[in-house]
Amino acid sequence: MAEPRRHSRYLDLAARIRVRIEAGEWAPGSKLPRLDDFAEEYSANRDTIGRAITALESEGFVWAVQGRGIIVRHGLMRLRRPRGNLVKRNLATEGPGYSFPSASGREVWKHHITPMASVEPLTDPRIAKLLGVPAGTPTMRRFRVTGPEGEPPFQINISWIHPRGSEAAEVTSQGRGPSDWLYRLEQAGHWPISWVEFHRARMPTKDEATLLEIPTSLPVLEIVRQGVSGGDGQPIEVTEYVVASDRVETVNVLHRDASAREPWPTDTEPGE
Repeated sequence: MAEPRRHSRYLDLAARIRVRIEAGEWAPGSKLPRLDDFAEEYSANRDTIGRAITALESEGFVWAVQGRGIIVRHGLMRLRRPRGNLVKRNLATEGPGYSFPSASGREVWKHHITPMASVEPLTDPRIAKLLGVPAGTPTMRRFRVTGPEGEPPFQINISWIHPRGSEAAEVTSQGRGPSDWLYRLEQAGHWPISWVEFHRARMPTKDEATLLEIPTSLPVLEIVRQGVSGGDGQPIEVTEYVVASDRVETVNVLHRDASAREPWPTDTEPGE
């Protein structure tokens, strides 16, 4: 006998599994039961369970990994990290370093892959324009995948350093403190570096999704940070961050322009 209201049954099953995930029945990082096991438990066919899991994956609750099974994600199981506009000195290590808005400044973030640095052609015209070099220019590239201890990867960050900076400072090695390579640039004549960020939401590439341990159906927040030298006022570095959208939220304080002041005369109280 065909299942009744099959078009909506999978949504009902997705909701029931979601409640169990939110209640902590399966810890973040653990595997869910097999589709066949769910099908037996809920008296549903395997295809309907598969559609329910796909719905949960699109919401960011689970991550279906070939050869590993269905993994419960951390993103919705923890507080999101607010991202404001404050750059802090990192106090968790003995070395110099900065913590940018998503980090607290008092925690050590681990590397999920071996940090890489190499000179490569900068082919992305958007990044090249922000760095102030022609597309295709050989440029120092730093590649990192990092996150807080005890958590899955939080962000991919790729930094491109202007040739005048990479030639003047040692920026390839991994120092004791986070972002201490920026200190090296500043010590080489670019103090103080100032930054501006450009944010946009987009879908991840397959490689990005793999590195962040997220489904390709989950959007990411792309943050491109342009660092301008305090020495000559020109761009010295551009860093691209890619973060799963359910791991971070931006927080901005809004300020009134002069045109948005009180509409009544300054010598008259409201209501008079």
